[in-house]
Amino acid sequence: MAIPSGLEKTNYIQMKVISTSIPEVLIFEPDVFGDHRGYFFESFRQDIFNQYVGEVPFIQDNQSKSGFGVLRGLHFQRPPFTQAKLVQCLQGEVLDIAVDLRIGSPTYGKYVSVRLSETNHSQLYIPRGFAHGFAVLSETAVFSYKCDNYYNPAADGGLIWNDPTINIDWLLYPEEIKLSEKDRNLPMLLQIDCFHYKNAKE
Repeated sequence: MAIPSGLEKTNYIQMKVISTSIPEVLIFEPDVFGDHRGYFFESFRQDIFNQYVGEVPFIQDNQSKSGFGVLRGLHFQRPPFTQAKLVQCLQGEVLDIAVDLRIGSPTYGKYVSVRLSETNHSQLYIPRGFAHGFAVLSETAVFSYKCDNYYNPAADGGLIWNDPTINIDWLLYPEEIKLSEKDRNLPMLLQIDCFHYKNAKE
């Protein structure tokens, strides 16, 4: 779909911002313009992002490739190295999960579940104070995300994927799930006390 002559691209192409069951977790869904040649869309707009989230200084981009059934997560970094993330699936399809770890939050222990794929081009914004993970639903998946803080191995933390108090539906049979040794031995929700609602942005 061509942009009409004389119409500024920035005034024509929009991005939908979709709320989730946890107000701080947002879905960014771009308008995709395609024809017989392929497609075009704006994958990130600082002005729209700032309008809905505020100023988040993304300083590191990461990318991973995984096969069907691989589950990466649920990960976070402890303060003061906590990260907010903007994640997307560039190839294939994943089920993306964000769990609220902020003690005292109205949504503490709740999670958001979103399918991200090369077809819908959606992105999920995950604030600080959340654990994040994804499971690959397609044969392979290439996953990409922006972070607002550098990775710090000493601050690495996580939440076990199958905590019964959270009861995440990963859309996979347990025997299909492939985990790293580290992710098999992560703690339960009630063992994590490094995030509090009043200072989740620290």
